[in-house]
Amino acid sequence: MASAAGSIAARIDLNSLPEEALLKLRLCSLPLQIEDSWLQARVAQLHRELAAREIRFAPRCFLADEWLTPENEPEIGIPFYLAHPRLIELQKKMLLEAEGETPEWCMKLLRHEAGHALSYAYGLHRKRSWQQVFGHSSQAYEETYRFRPYSKAFVRHLDYYYAQYHPDEDFCETFAVWLTPGLDWRRKYQGWKALDKLLFVDRLMASIAGKAPQKAQGRQFWKISSLRSTLGSYYRKRRYTEAEDFPEFHDANLRRMFGAATPGASGAREVARLLQTHRKSLLITVSSWSGERRYMVNEVYKAILQRARALQLLTEDPEPVAVMQLTAYLSSLMMNYRYTNRLRGED
Repeated sequence: MASAAGSIAARIDLNSLPEEALLKLRLCSLPLQIEDSWLQARVAQLHRELAAREIRFAPRCFLADEWLTPENEPEIGIPFYLAHPRLIELQKKMLLEAEGETPEWCMKLLRHEAGHALSYAYGLHRKRSWQQVFGHSSQAYEETYRFRPYSKAFVRHLDYYYAQYHPDEDFCETFAVWLTPGLDWRRKYQGWKALDKLLFVDRLMASIAGKAPQKAQGRQFWKISSLRSTLGSYYRKRRYTEAEDFPEFHDANLRRMFGAATPGASGAREVARLLQTHRKSLLITVSSWSGERRYMVNEVYKAILQRARALQLLTEDPEPVAVMQLTAYLSSLMMNYRYTNRLRGED
């Protein structure tokens, strides 16, 4: 059975297959592997960086449905789409970006995931000293997280202040900074509270240098060869889950509020211009009503402004009424975000 599946995969030419047929393929049928792809050199680079620090652990890597390290398993999952140029382009078309598509970006993510794998391999997260610095690994992971963009208690490695998500992520981000070749982290983080974490990681890595891991290998959950959903199904689920990250997230609501105006009608106003004119009052009012930081309100405001321009929305409502609608809409989004960490609230 396995050899038959392998034979079918070998006959699939991802470069020439029409997109419609490509989306019907099961993930487990994709003819992909890390070996002989550009990822092989990236994994080898990670292993060299660890060896240069006298860490006797070279985590195995496998193709999965996303970047991941299974809990308590010292294995690193790399997204399947990175193993083939055609799938990288499809990923960008479907989800706007292919996370890790450049060598530099890929290495940042590999160093981060190596932190997870290393922690599981040596049981670092169970050490009392680790918990005193980063917190408890057993803390629940929330679906999303709230961050303080100006905090100096955390390093800045991956986007979206990822170190603030969870104690495990705080450690992994700190470890990734520590591991990055040529980075003078002592100078970069001088005067930051995060420097204390980096110095702790430096001491912790010295304590395991030259020592074999307690658990060198584990199980590879969510391995691409075990996933039977089609590419089409995979992208439908991802687009629904990540709807807030897509430009058109606001389109339906904006059209419902302002879609009836007639172009060229007397008194018709551009919604984008109204948003710009009343930006300051919108931010102050919505921040005050929702209790959310003005920084976050402004991020959502910019997304709404972008879509209002793209859709060329007009309104024939009196200006105070239109501004009230915009204020109410923005306020509802920020209230959802404040209590659910999502703009659209709970499903």
